[in-house]
Amino acid sequence: MVVSSPAVSGQTGWPVGFWAAELTHPLRVFQEAGYTADLVSTEGGKIEADAYSDPAHESGYAAHDVITTGYMQSAAYREMLTSTRKVSEVDAADYDAVFLVGGQAPMYTFRGNADLEKLFVDFYESGKPSAAVCHAAALLLEARKSDGDLLVKNKTWTGFANAEEDIADAAVGQKIQPYRIEDEAAKLSDTTFKTAAPFASYVIADGNLITGQQQNSGEAAALTVVERLENWVILSRG
Repeated sequence: MVVSSPAVSGQTGWPVGFWAAELTHPLRVFQEAGYTADLVSTEGGKIEADAYSDPAHESGYAAHDVITTGYMQSAAYREMLTSTRKVSEVDAADYDAVFLVGGQAPMYTFRGNADLEKLFVDFYESGKPSAAVCHAAALLLEARKSDGDLLVKNKTWTGFANAEEDIADAAVGQKIQPYRIEDEAAKLSDTTFKTAAPFASYVIADGNLITGQQQNSGEAAALTVVERLENWVILSRG
């Protein structure tokens, strides 16, 4: 599972990081399915969740997130957040799948990140489940396969929608993101970017590329990854 290292928003000046539910909800799915998940980040070291995704935040925005609340009581989970390996230190051959966690920081740290692009493409071209949720889909705006084509060429995929950006901007009274994934995707040829109703759970699986629209799609995206992994085991056993 790949998360962004801490960053600072160029739009708001806020410290930004990963969205907690986009880590904890998929992590629960993987762990309950019997998989071990390693956590890596763009720069390595300690990582931080976006403030509004913290169930204990004064805004109360994520107060309903009992799964994250539970993980925050776990010493093992808290330890995971204190020391992550760097993306460039990871070999796709050592893992069965990759899952990119969204949040506000990926808009700055994922798009155009050569190390992360290489890692994700290595998983994808190996036929392994390759998932990205919410703003983590920013990586797919530029990631290219070994043949030079965009990874999303002739693919259908999703990510944080313009309608959701509108709602978020209105909630805080200012523009939050430096660009919008849906707008940028519309500039690409030979690819289809689709969205569902704002903040509905929505996942698209196109081959082994699995994308989720926003934080409420993380669990479904993880379940899709697990389904693909289990089907692969069945096929490999004949």
